[in-house]
Amino acid sequence: MPTATYADRRQQLETYFDRTAVEAWKRLTSDAPVSGIRATVRAGRDTMRAILLDWLPADLAGRRILDAGCGTGALAIEAARRGAHVVAVDLSPQLVALAQDRIGHDHGEGRIDFRVGDMFDSAWGHFDHVVGMDSLIHYKLADVVRALAGMAARTGDSMLFTFAPSSAFLQAFLAVGRLVPRGDRSPAIVPVAEHRLRRRIEADPAFQGWRTARTQRVARGFYTSQALEVLRG
Repeated sequence: MPTATYADRRQQLETYFDRTAVEAWKRLTSDAPVSGIRATVRAGRDTMRAILLDWLPADLAGRRILDAGCGTGALAIEAARRGAHVVAVDLSPQLVALAQDRIGHDHGEGRIDFRVGDMFDSAWGHFDHVVGMDSLIHYKLADVVRALAGMAARTGDSMLFTFAPSSAFLQAFLAVGRLVPRGDRSPAIVPVAEHRLRRRIEADPAFQGWRTARTQRVARGFYTSQALEVLRG
């Protein structure tokens, strides 16, 4: 079950991405020219998406994938082109609508079902793979582990997700961000130490039969994120 802190942060994210940031997100995830800072974020996200897709099987025919926090759908379309059936979920109705408008019908051999709601709702069913790119970076460590633990029983092969790695640079960046007027701030990123994250996953009974595996950090200017692979078996 979601905790109060998870539910509160989820509501903040829904409000931010569906009202405050939708135009900026629309531009960032397009080919439109952006500022130098946003260009580094775009490049970092492109690199991270490629890593996560590379960690999935090359042939996804017949595989069911959850794109948890799908945003404008870039990862979902690539997985579908490789044959996957993708359930792409996001809290923001506007971002989901934008994704549907952009993607069209070129899904290769797979298909994409877009949904608005909580990415970890049990109503979405069972999956072979779960991918969450930058969708958990705003949550506390305990909430991250609890959300993934809830998915473990409904996932067959792997869970791939990113977190905000704890670092001196990120801490300084967040400190500067606190100087921005409250109404203009994006929801805070919560830094997580990799060793603590691994330890919590490996100690949680819900992850019995699972193991943490590959990890890779991407740092491009103002974008810093780290991927972690959790495998069954």
